[in-house]
Amino acid sequence: MSKKPVTMKKRVEALLEARTTARLGGGEARLQKQRDAGKMTARERIDALIDPESFQEIGLFRKNRTVTFGMDTADMPADGVVTGTATVLGRPVHLASQDFTVMGGSAGETHSIKVVEMMKAALENGTPFVFINDSGGARVQEGIDSLSGYGQVFYANVLLSGVVPQISIIAGPCAGGAAYSPALTDFVIQTRKAHMFITGPSVIKQVTGEEVTSDRLGGADAHMSISGVNHFVADDDAQAILIAKKLLSFLPANNTEDAPIIEGDYNVEYDPSLHDVVPADGKQGYDVRDVIAKLVDYGDFLEVQAAYAMNIVVGFARINGRSVGIVANQPNHMAGVLDINSSDKGSKFVRFCNAFNIPILTLVDVPGYMPGVTQEHGGIIRHGAKMLYAYSAATVPKITVVLRKAYGGAYIAMACKDLGADKVFAWPTAEIAVMGAEGAASIVFKREIEAADDPEAKREELVEAYRSTFSTPFMAASRGLVDDIIDPGDTRRKVAMALELLASKRELRPAKKHGLGPV
Repeated sequence: MSKKPVTMKKRVEALLEARTTARLGGGEARLQKQRDAGKMTARERIDALIDPESFQEIGLFRKNRTVTFGMDTADMPADGVVTGTATVLGRPVHLASQDFTVMGGSAGETHSIKVVEMMKAALENGTPFVFINDSGGARVQEGIDSLSGYGQVFYANVLLSGVVPQISIIAGPCAGGAAYSPALTDFVIQTRKAHMFITGPSVIKQVTGEEVTSDRLGGADAHMSISGVNHFVADDDAQAILIAKKLLSFLPANNTEDAPIIEGDYNVEYDPSLHDVVPADGKQGYDVRDVIAKLVDYGDFLEVQAAYAMNIVVGFARINGRSVGIVANQPNHMAGVLDINSSDKGSKFVRFCNAFNIPILTLVDVPGYMPGVTQEHGGIIRHGAKMLYAYSAATVPKITVVLRKAYGGAYIAMACKDLGADKVFAWPTAEIAVMGAEGAASIVFKREIEAADDPEAKREELVEAYRSTFSTPFMAASRGLVDDIIDPGDTRRKVAMALELLASKRELRPAKKHGLGPV
């Protein structure tokens, strides 16, 4: 007798059981161990990021073809990475979340192919790609296939670059070759429980004899304040997810769109409190973020790389509901001077804004480039030129406000009119010159000062003469290098009007494969 065919009901029941089992990853015990360590599981991270019920998983039943060295695909649900599509704040994204409970989240051939497929889908559909990293690294049992998978991920990172935003969340270990993928993305968010490095403490000790902890080597704070690899540090997974969601809210889905315009703060009334933020004494510091807070909607500013190269401040905000990227010198730190690290930080941010059609507001209070043998030997010429290149290459609306000092080559590097700034405003306190009046007078009037009966009194007289002639915004305005000298209290209104005016800006450049800027 022939067997009775299995009914659809039985098949669906078997499917649901298989799906439930696969979604448990490495099993309930390992999932609980993850939670006990203060970390979310791979699927919990996705649920926290996305809009409820919006996740469509792809590749749940994918299996690895490698069976050598005791590998059993039955113990490797989804091959250690959860991939699919969802919406975040109502907009579609593609994402991947590594599952540490399955072979330590190690990346093998199928694992990496699943990630790459999501990246290519993000490219084809024009959506951001979010990759949540929690992996012990390459799956050594798969040998060269594992390395090939890494290579495919890196290649896809480069294909997506400048086309769709890429965000990496480092929520656990991210070691060896795996660390290069986050470095190729636009933003890296690392939790304090995560570690990221090319070679771990044990290898370093074996090779060099040096004892080093994981936190010191590749902890979140080290990668924020020292290496500059991170853009954001989160206390835990939940905070990392919130940062990612807020970041996505400022960004367009891809390079053919503008960032979403939301209901903003349309109050552009005169604000006299701005008169008191910037000290009249050019040698006195202040926090430029106090200026930013008064210019943007609701004082809401998402600072990027807040603890790295703190002499420059970069980040996202909105003005009248429009996303804007802000670059500002920070007089509270190293007097706001441009050095190697701040040039790298500022130029990369400008390039990102330009790639994704986000207008740039630049607030200038810069005494120059950092002098010294260490900076010269470290390549300040090459690194400093990155700022010049990034602003010159940027075709998005560029609005510059000179708050106080704007000296020498650093004045040029901070989006001056000659680098294509569309609107340049200056406060009455602006000093736009080759250098400070004290230094300039000592050079220009050297003979007069030395010949005077009272050299110090003569020097002070000539310093004031130089300052009143050159170190004011009126000279720059007379040459057309400043569009308007404005009352500080009117800055928000002026900037908002400029953004509206420039919203439809189009700028054609010579056809070329790509430029060859300093790297």
